[in-house]
Amino acid sequence: MRVIGGEFRSRRLKSLPGLETRPTPDRLRETLFNVIASRLAGCVFMDIYAGTGAVGIEALSRGARGCIFIEKNSRAVEVIHENLATLGLAGRAEVFTGKAAKVLERAHADIAFLDPPYELSKEYEATMNVLERSETPLVIAQHSSRFKPQEEYGRLRRYRAIKQGDNVLSLYQRQVHEDHNHGHTGEHEQSLL
Repeated sequence: MRVIGGEFRSRRLKSLPGLETRPTPDRLRETLFNVIASRLAGCVFMDIYAGTGAVGIEALSRGARGCIFIEKNSRAVEVIHENLATLGLAGRAEVFTGKAAKVLERAHADIAFLDPPYELSKEYEATMNVLERSETPLVIAQHSSRFKPQEEYGRLRRYRAIKQGDNVLSLYQRQVHEDHNHGHTGEHEQSLL
């Protein structure tokens, strides 16, 4: 597995053979970052169910200021740390071991990406509901084409779906209500970095 674009383009990433992590295919990763390119520079990205950290590392390579990785598999967490160290990115990253919904109660980002194991469809609901409460402006969920996520989770509304093979990227944007927008800049929502 390699970094596709940006500062660390073509650098090899360590992966986890034989475990139940399912890496986001390169072509889908490329599509994801083409779609969000204009929002990436200087943002804090969150890679939830991070596996080996390839998506979050791609975000850092392409200009994200920082990245929060959340993964409950301790072996995968070791690989994330190794990949970050190899690329000299440890100072721009935080890695949390644990269940996504629990960690998300104290982590904030500008863009969140989630890719739970496809058979754990209940994880989408739980994670999206926590993200909705955390005021995350943009959430991207990767899921199987056989899974139909909700169109809305609170104020997070799906505005685009991109299908490639059996994979779909569902993009959700926070709907801002006029009465909640009194000069709010979101600065206090910066991550733990």
